[in-house]
Amino acid sequence: MNLKLLLLNRIRFAFAAFSNLLARKWKRNFYVYLAVLFTLFALLDTAFLHIGSEIRTVTFDAMVRYRLAPPKPDPDIVIVDIDEASLSAMSKQYGRWPWPRRVLGEFVEQVEKQHPKAVIFDILFSDADVFNPKSDAAFDASIAKTGNTFFPMLLIDSSDDSLRQVKIAQIPGAMPVPDEMQEADATINMILPHFKSAIDGGRLGTQNVILDSDGVVRNYPVYSEGYGWQVPSLPARIGREFGWPAPTTDHMLLNWRGKPFSYHYVSFADAYLAMTGKGKLRAPDEFKDKIIIIGSTAPNLYDVRATPMAEMHPGVEVLATAIDNYKHGDSLRFPEGRIWYLLITLTIIWLTAWAFRREEGRGNVDTLFGLSQFILIAFSFASINFTDTYINLAGPVMLGIAYFTLARLYATATEQALEQNMVSAASSRSGELQATLFLLRFDTRRNVISDGMLGKIRLGLQRLGSARKSVEVMNGAQKGLWGLFEKTIAISWVADVADEAAQKAIREDVEQVLNGLQPLLRLHLLHVDGAVNHVLHQGNVHGGERAAEGWRLLFAEALLKWEEKRELDKQGE
Repeated sequence: MNLKLLLLNRIRFAFAAFSNLLARKWKRNFYVYLAVLFTLFALLDTAFLHIGSEIRTVTFDAMVRYRLAPPKPDPDIVIVDIDEASLSAMSKQYGRWPWPRRVLGEFVEQVEKQHPKAVIFDILFSDADVFNPKSDAAFDASIAKTGNTFFPMLLIDSSDDSLRQVKIAQIPGAMPVPDEMQEADATINMILPHFKSAIDGGRLGTQNVILDSDGVVRNYPVYSEGYGWQVPSLPARIGREFGWPAPTTDHMLLNWRGKPFSYHYVSFADAYLAMTGKGKLRAPDEFKDKIIIIGSTAPNLYDVRATPMAEMHPGVEVLATAIDNYKHGDSLRFPEGRIWYLLITLTIIWLTAWAFRREEGRGNVDTLFGLSQFILIAFSFASINFTDTYINLAGPVMLGIAYFTLARLYATATEQALEQNMVSAASSRSGELQATLFLLRFDTRRNVISDGMLGKIRLGLQRLGSARKSVEVMNGAQKGLWGLFEKTIAISWVADVADEAAQKAIREDVEQVLNGLQPLLRLHLLHVDGAVNHVLHQGNVHGGERAAEGWRLLFAEALLKWEEKRELDKQGE
């Protein structure tokens, strides 16, 4: 005996028995039960779990990364890059990093001659250079002469605020929060620039970024709040200086300009050596009216961040993107809209449940569901490509797909057991039964009859009348006499021979099918007249095990009756 075939056979029987058990226990109510379960999950997720939010984050990254036309970087933002080439070129005279700070002071003095709009350091000058105090003094003197240099400060974990001596009220640029009480003596754990001229200039902002739970930078703070005070970020402080409109939120969802190195970069060494007469000449107005950001992309300085655009994105370009967003007011809007997302999710789930429960036809349900999910995803993708507002529907779509998958598995497993088949109905009864068979064959000479069209007509016939019946499409490639069943729909009813009320209901149902046939055909066929011919036949069948044999005889009698009708029609012509 073939053990493999034996095992497969037992598995098939077990699966069929399990499917029949599910069908008897839950019937089509399973789709409602499943929808209730998904509704409870959606409510819990909205209130507590926030799994949908995590899904939206992953989808957001993909859609931002693969936008069709991301906004272009501002051409007036230039990154002066302390790159690996600069470290190598400057090492002969100034050694490896960190260089004496007078080098940066000389750069500031020289670049100011070209009248840039701003010079922004993405370098935290937290401590003095104890080995070169004269260099520090020279740098301090250089920046004291400027009115457009900006410096970062770093906000550290607030749990140690009481141990710091920096009063938040004394931080340059700190502002009272409207409608809140300010604590004038509250201290904050903040690292300020070491240089007096930088603090006296007051052009300071925090250098902190916002890391999401996965360590990815998607947002940039506009300001940090504490003790009734607002401390601006570096982009916000620059924006305040130049009168750029402030965002209405405390953080910006960054509108990325493209992959890393999308901005205009200039090697620090090339610019410095050219301006100090030690290198190749460059345009004398190269930096006129530019916003210069001095930072580093050298790998060994480790100024990199994970962003939706890349796992290793230069930190200086993250700052440039935040400044660019602030200047143009085009940071992305990502409305929370939890209630709206919940309503969309529930709409998807319950409409899908309704379609499955109504037995809308496998092809119809699959097509409509797939089309609806495609439209939702396309809407999200369009929102981030053509607007600054990202409507992320990934959570509702994913839950909808999960519901559809489980519902389709159940439908496939119980399809045969739940089918409204009159042969099965007769097999489950006993005694003498009256069977009614109504065959409709479509003429393909005047109309193109697709399988999908037949399925829609079948559903329409199923809804006509109120008596229980079976409506089945008989489609294939039969030849000869049996070719009559090609492009054919069979409608069948069954009732006890002694049940006059049930037989009357069937007669009324047949009448409603006949009356509704022409209007139904007009919805789907171009040529209705002569598009279908039919035959109605009744007979008795036995219930139980002999039901299938009785139905086969009934079909044969209906076929003979149909042939007789065709011959009479030919003679009448």
